[in-house]
Amino acid sequence: MGTKKYSSYAQIDRELEILKIEKEISYQKIVFGVQKTKDSLAPKNIVKGIIGNYSPNIPGPYGKIISLLIPFVTKWMLKKRGR
Repeated sequence: MGTKKYSSYAQIDRELEILKIEKEISYQKIVFGVQKTKDSLAPKNIVKGIIGNYSPNIPGPYGKIISLLIPFVTKWMLKKRGR
């Protein structure tokens, strides 16, 4: 990026405002990414992800039964972890 030449303070102020907004957008992207990662590492989402990947491969009603059991298994694991 080359050196910019400004002819007025208004141009400098405008450029600083743009940079400030770009900085805020980048910061919010990082915050969103961290929150999304935190959510994906929650125990219920890990169990849901693991079982969810295998349930479509299980034929017949067993896949549906396993999908219905996911919330109960998740609650059980969270209660056990809280002790």
